[in-house]
Amino acid sequence: MVLRPVPALSSLLAALLLGGCLAADPPDPKLDVPAGFREASERAPASPVRQDWWKSFRSAELTRLTEAASVANLDVAAAVARIEQADARARIAGSALLPVIGATSDVRRTRAGSADGTRVGEGINRYGVGVSASYEIDLWGRNRDTLRAAESDALAARFDRDVVALTSTASTAQLYVRIMAGRDRIRIARNNLESAQRVERLIRDRVEAGTATALDLAQQQSVVAGLRADIPPIELAIAENTASLAVLVGRAPERVTVAGSGMGGLALPQVRAGLPSELLARRPDIALAEARLAAANADVQAARKAFFPSISLTAAGGFESIALSSLFNPGAGFYSIGAGLVQPIFEGWRLQGELDLARGREAELLQFYRRAVISAFADVDRALAAVRKLAEQERLQRESLESSRRAYELAGQRLREGTVDIVTVLNVQQSLFQAEDALTQVRLARLLASIALYQALGGGFVTADARAVAARAP
Repeated sequence: MVLRPVPALSSLLAALLLGGCLAADPPDPKLDVPAGFREASERAPASPVRQDWWKSFRSAELTRLTEAASVANLDVAAAVARIEQADARARIAGSALLPVIGATSDVRRTRAGSADGTRVGEGINRYGVGVSASYEIDLWGRNRDTLRAAESDALAARFDRDVVALTSTASTAQLYVRIMAGRDRIRIARNNLESAQRVERLIRDRVEAGTATALDLAQQQSVVAGLRADIPPIELAIAENTASLAVLVGRAPERVTVAGSGMGGLALPQVRAGLPSELLARRPDIALAEARLAAANADVQAARKAFFPSISLTAAGGFESIALSSLFNPGAGFYSIGAGLVQPIFEGWRLQGELDLARGREAELLQFYRRAVISAFADVDRALAAVRKLAEQERLQRESLESSRRAYELAGQRLREGTVDIVTVLNVQQSLFQAEDALTQVRLARLLASIALYQALGGGFVTADARAVAARAP
């Protein structure tokens, strides 16, 4: 006697073979990680960036505002809400791995007509209570893949919160530094205005004495007017930056007061970049792209396994009777047990379309992941170059300022002695004013470059080991 496999068993064997053909490995990003940053002066590993990196600037007010932004920022709060949504979707996806159990109870009254249609039968009451259960056997792992995708999305939501938090804290620090630079520029502009007014009074005295002309006075008055006109735009920039800072800390502008007087109270931190390979564990945007890619890969696996048959188990039991008093008698009990197998055959290419869609999404996110890594390397190199070159520029600008200041003092002295003309004084004066303002802006650029470097290095984000622990957390 030859044993022949039953049709259901044949379907299962075919599905298993098909599953082996459709299995696929996760995408390989094939990253080319350089041995060191082009603009880095060291190649040794650096200590991780501290999570409260803003304290490196040694400003209590900056620390207070930045920590307020990390807690009260509305974009961060929205990102936290997205985490709650993602967790809920993960719980919904996980419910497919558990049986569905429900209780039922009903009361029905039925009445049937007679066979010849000449009279109406009496109504009959029916009472019933029962319990039903159903369970889909996840034989191929499609539901587990769907859960894995949802869990990866939930992990991505946490990394997205970290990205938003890093962006908000860096933006807060940048705005604070810009406000301090604005106050330095206003102080310089007002000092320059007072100096120009002193020269104006000196020239006016010389006009009255007949040793200077009205043209000389008009030229100096033009300088004074220009210096006055420079102050309102700086004040406007401070007001705008203060309002933007208030938004970042989640308050109305009227509730935010910035007391700092200038950049003199800010220290310039020393930051080491470390190795590019370490950067992959420091940047939350890279972790975000990686988690989204993992979710897309799980979606592809689930879409592949949707071609396989689904097996469901059902069971129901309870009591049913036409009399409420006899509802729970042994004879009123009933039960049913069943199993079903559904094999997709033709669904208008819907399943194939869903698989192609998942593949396309995975390919897109793979490129986003690669771009995130390359952009991270570029961000660090740009920030390192800015930190080094701006430090050199500030040194040179200080030398230029000192030379301009000495020339201005000498020109003022010669003007009082009557040995130089007004044009020489005006030129020296303009050079000094421009040198002072330029130094302030270079100092601002250096502080902003330091903030950008902290941000490029991940801003104290958790390491890969910590991410793995977070991924295993319930």
